[in-house]
Amino acid sequence: MADTPDKPISYRDAGVDINEGARAVEGIREAVRSTYRPEVIGDIGGFGGMFSAAAFKDMEEPIMVSGTDGVGTKLKLAQLLGKHDTVGIDLVAMCVNDILVTGAEPLFFLDYIAVGKLDAALTAQIVAGIAEGCRQSGCSLIGGEMAEHPGVMDPDDYDLSGFCVGVVDRPKAIDGSTITPGDVVLGLASSGAHSNGFSLIRRVLVDGHEAEMTLPRVDLGGRTLGDALLEPTRLYVRSILALLRSGVKVKGMAHITGGGITENLNRTLPETCDARVVRGSWKTPQVFGLIQDAASLSDDEMYRTFNMGVGFALVLDSRDAPAAAAALLAAGEVVSEIGEIVGGKGEVVYG
Repeated sequence: MADTPDKPISYRDAGVDINEGARAVEGIREAVRSTYRPEVIGDIGGFGGMFSAAAFKDMEEPIMVSGTDGVGTKLKLAQLLGKHDTVGIDLVAMCVNDILVTGAEPLFFLDYIAVGKLDAALTAQIVAGIAEGCRQSGCSLIGGEMAEHPGVMDPDDYDLSGFCVGVVDRPKAIDGSTITPGDVVLGLASSGAHSNGFSLIRRVLVDGHEAEMTLPRVDLGGRTLGDALLEPTRLYVRSILALLRSGVKVKGMAHITGGGITENLNRTLPETCDARVVRGSWKTPQVFGLIQDAASLSDDEMYRTFNMGVGFALVLDSRDAPAAAAALLAAGEVVSEIGEIVGGKGEVVYG
């Protein structure tokens, strides 16, 4: 039988501070509200987020598209450098860029923040990044959870996960089924490593080199390695949705994440087609060269681990590609023709 304590043990004594949780909620209130679309019903603090589906009535067959993801071990670098206001953008981007490949418009987002010890100021920084990602994507942050895990996580540690829901009219959904040989592959520039491969990056560039993370580097154009690695994942939502609404026919799309071009572009290909990608047909950020040299990786391994400078890819008829490229350039994207579709068996090959 357990010993009876000499005095009452509160939840706070056990490591969970309810008052700090209340302060954290109050600290993120305005950031959350700044993401609200007209369809949001209610306010922060409810048991469930509500979102009106009234606008879907004009669609022939509205299809809900959902996605969930996290930031991964990039968070350890953010914690090392004490910079917590951009990883929330990564969190949103990893989810909304995924559902975007179907042609879906992201509608709302929910987050889950697990911490060793809740700190209202730290939480506000993280949620500010999540809200910024939502604003850039045009989706609403309508709910979430802040979970304090004393004894399970270190006090300064935290982890993030997110969940988003979007909608696409089924006749306009994009699934790659119409891709044929002769089509063109366009690549949109990434902002860096995005949020993939950081277990390897940390091992070869960060561990044992912590003091170097904040030093400006000539080979990075004066940027620090820490800043280059923490550059948030690019959000492609507004430019891609604008392209789709313009009437340009996009046959397939891919979000280039873990697995690189090799294991993501193939996910949109029919079994009878390959994508022949021409290495060197776009600019590869210098940070990938630093990773490759430090890890002594082959080109093939780099291309199946990192995005290598292409964060999003589109497949179009060769006659539609020039107009699509022009529209994407006008929307602020850096666009390259990176390959073509050829007969094959649903793989990415390099030429």
